[in-house]
Amino acid sequence: MRRALSLLLALLPTFVSAAPAGYFDLFPGVTLETGDTWVSNGERFRLYGVQSCLRGTAYTDKHGQKRDCGEASVAVLAAYIKDTKPVCAPVVKNDGIAYVVCYATVGKERLDLANVLITSGYAFAALNGEGMPYHVPYAVAEKLARDKRAGLWQFEDVQHPAILLSREVNARTKKAGQ
Repeated sequence: MRRALSLLLALLPTFVSAAPAGYFDLFPGVTLETGDTWVSNGERFRLYGVQSCLRGTAYTDKHGQKRDCGEASVAVLAAYIKDTKPVCAPVVKNDGIAYVVCYATVGKERLDLANVLITSGYAFAALNGEGMPYHVPYAVAEKLARDKRAGLWQFEDVQHPAILLSREVNARTKKAGQ
């Protein structure tokens, strides 16, 4: 009996990883809407303080090919989810979206997933209506990524999504004022 129990215990996983209290696991298989937003079990989540590249905007790769910037952001987020198995905690809920902070585990290190995406050059610091970052350390990380020409910053025609979004808002405001 003792030997059977030992064999059974040897066959069972020895380490069960679960999200700490207040956190939830971010598993592969969620529906990624963008490189910063996903849907899971009918609920929308977005990384707090992050703006991914907009789908439908293009950059020119080193071979002169136009590529979808938003798709690049989605692909990198998907890879980080698969490889680092992040856990997330809600920060605030607004307009049906739960804004979350997530940390990814690489080796024994816990890393802020938003910061990893930004420093790798595949996401940007989100800006508020006054053009200020929601989380200043992300703006610093973005500057470092831009200076190192990391990720999407290596391509000359990549534009910060905040610039594109502000142009869109300004165009709508101007059109409404006519």
